[in-house]
Amino acid sequence: MLIVHKYGGTSVGGLDRIENVASRVIKARKEGHDLVIVVSAMSGETNKLVGYAEHFSSKPAKKEMDMLLSSGERVTAALLSIALQAQGYDAVAMTGRQAGIVTDDVHTYARIEEIDPTPMKNAIAEGKIVIVAGFQGITKEGNVSTLGRGGSDLSAVAIAGAIGADQCEIYSDVDGIYTTDPRIEPKAKKLDVISYDEMLELASLGAKVLQNRSVELAKKLNVKLYAKSSFSDNEGTLIAEESENMEAVLVSGVVLDRNQARVTLRGVSDKPGIAAEIFTMLADNNINVDMIIQNMAAADGETNLGFTVPQSELENAKSVIEKFDHDIKGMDFDENICKVSIVGVGMKSHSGVAAKAFATMADNNINIQMISTSEIKISMVINEKYGELAIRALHETYGLDK
Repeated sequence: MLIVHKYGGTSVGGLDRIENVASRVIKARKEGHDLVIVVSAMSGETNKLVGYAEHFSSKPAKKEMDMLLSSGERVTAALLSIALQAQGYDAVAMTGRQAGIVTDDVHTYARIEEIDPTPMKNAIAEGKIVIVAGFQGITKEGNVSTLGRGGSDLSAVAIAGAIGADQCEIYSDVDGIYTTDPRIEPKAKKLDVISYDEMLELASLGAKVLQNRSVELAKKLNVKLYAKSSFSDNEGTLIAEESENMEAVLVSGVVLDRNQARVTLRGVSDKPGIAAEIFTMLADNNINVDMIIQNMAAADGETNLGFTVPQSELENAKSVIEKFDHDIKGMDFDENICKVSIVGVGMKSHSGVAAKAFATMADNNINIQMISTSEIKISMVINEKYGELAIRALHETYGLDK
C-alpha cells in the first residue's frame, strides 16, 4: 500500500525516539509499503523557539515567527532521513515548500490551498522513503507559512489526499481514541472505530489526540485515518465514515475542556444590531466564540448576554469588549469554569440523552451554567472544580466503563 505516517513531538522527542521511529518505518518498508512520513518538531522545541522570540519582543511579527517555528520540523525531518540512510534505506527529507504545499498568507495559522504532489510522487517512484517537515508550507508570494498548533496532523491528511494514499496513520504517545481521558477515568476504554463527525466533535471540544482541522479535511477527502501509538503495536482507532453499527452506540465519549472562560455583558440594550456588532468585533480579532446565551429582555428593555471563549484568548477578548462602550452597563469575566461534553452519533436516533445528562449533574449537585447542543453533542459549562467529577459520573451513566 501507499501509506502516510505522521509522528508527533513526543514520538520524535529525542535521538533515541527518532531511532525508534526509523525502526517502525523500516518495518513498514519491509512489509512492502511505499511511505511518506510527516514529522513534528521534537517535543518542547516549538515552545523553546517561541521563548527565544519573546526574549526580544512580546509581539514578534507573525511572518518572522513562521520562519522561526518552521525550523523545528525541518530538523526532525533531516535527522530521520539521516537515520534511515545510515541503515541503508534511500530516504529524502523535504520542507513543506519542497513537498509542494501551498497555503494562504495568514501567517501562524495558514490554511492549505493546494498541493502539487509531483515532487513526492517522483521520489516514491524512484523507490525513496519521503520524509516531510509537517506544520508548514509556502504562500503564493514565496513566504514560509505555518498551520497552527497541531498542524502536522493537517499536513499528513492533506498529503494523503493529494497523493491518493491508501491510509494515513497518526502516531502519538496515545494508542488510540478513548471514551474519555484515562488520566481522569481509569475505566476509559479504547474505541476500535469512531466516525469522522464524532471525532471532529471530540477534537473541537478539547480531546488532544487529533487536530480538529485534520479530521475535517479527512472527512472531506475521505482519507482512511488511524490514531496509533509509536510506542506499541496496538491496532489503534480507525476514524471512518458513519455506519449503522455506530448509531447503535448511544454515546461514544465524554470530554473535559478546561481552556474555557465566560464573558457576561450586563444591561445590554435589547435592540437589533447590538449582538451583531459585538460578535463582529470579536471575529475581526480572530477570537473564537463558542457557547452563547441571552436572557429574555426585562421590562426596562435590557438583557444579559453571555458567551465563552478559550481561556488563552480572554485577555484579547477583554480588550476588544472594553472598546464597546455603548448600550451595555457592565461586564464580568469568569475563568473558573470548564466545559463537559458528551458525543455520539447514536443521539440522532435515541431520545432522553439530554435528560439523563442533566439528571446526572443534579444527582452530583453540580450546577449547569450554560448548555449547547447539536445533533450528536451536548455541552455543559460548569464550575471548574467539578469538571473531573462530572466526567467520571457521565462516563458511568452512559455505560462507557463496561
